Amino acid sequence: MMNLFGRKSKEKERDILEIDISEPVDCLCDFTYNFYWQHNGEKLSPEWKIAGTDLTFKDLVEHLKKGGTVKINGNAGHRLGSSMGTDLKFFGGTGKEIDVGDIIVEGDVDTRMGISMVKGSIYIKGNVKEPAGNLVKVKSDMKGYKKFKSITDIMMNGLEGDKLEGNQMDGNRLIIDDGMVRDTVGSRLDADKEIIVNGNVDLSTGILMRKGTVRINGSTGKNTGALLNGGTVIINGSCDDFTAIDMIKGSVIVNGNAGKFLAANKKSGVVFAKYGSPIPPVKEKNLDSKDSNTLLKYGFNPREFKKFE
Repeated sequence: MMNLFGRKSKEKERDILEIDISEPVDCLCDFTYNFYWQHNGEKLSPEWKIAGTDLTFKDLVEHLKKGGTVKINGNAGHRLGSSMGTDLKFFGGTGKEIDVGDIIVEGDVDTRMGISMVKGSIYIKGNVKEPAGNLVKVKSDMKGYKKFKSITDIMMNGLEGDKLEGNQMDGNRLIIDDGMVRDTVGSRLDADKEIIVNGNVDLSTGILMRKGTVRINGSTGKNTGALLNGGTVIINGSCDDFTAIDMIKGSVIVNGNAGKFLAANKKSGVVFAKYGSPIPPVKEKNLDSKDSNTLLKYGFNPREFKKFE
């Protein structure tokens, strides 16, 4: 059995909740801690004790919500800080971002750190396994640690004194060119700004976006544009399956193959792609002049595209 225990301390004016782990634990500081993931088909209850300690998964999240810092002494598992900084509707919240504290990890972190993350910072002493989440590296104010911030937070609120490492801001445009593979790029973006990724990404690009543009100069994994609620997602390559699944509104443009099961359960909005296999009632339609102008606006030849609506 893992040897974990929790303790609270004050360090550099931080209200720190510490937890010591001898083996990685998944879903620590996961704001979506009632979803199905790597728990043998069982729901991860907020009230579950973390490996027999007095701390629960909810304790860590609530401490962050109060502006405190969670310090993990050891290696963290998958999905660290998932949807961090979101007041989730699933738990009766507003669905909007909320201010939170920071996470400090005294070791390595496994995949999907910070997916759909919208607030807070994560400090890592060790390495981060890809794919990571909706975050970029900034210059650290803690010696010996890497510091990561939410892409959406930067686009919504600015760098707030932080400096990007390996990427750049150009006015209202964030250009990501660091080679890191990410999930959920632009998650919950709600600003007329643009995120450009020069390279491939993995799952759920633009999930739950409400406004703005995400452009991927490469290919994407499954669920591109999932639950898109406004704005535009542009893929300058091909997508894996389930593009625009549960899409609410907005536009998805795929300069290649949008994959199988395209637009499954789509409510509204439009998908433009060179190829794709839609799920009824979505079907291929002719482009009108407005559609052509939209594609021309983003530098594409309308004659090469199909419309799925």
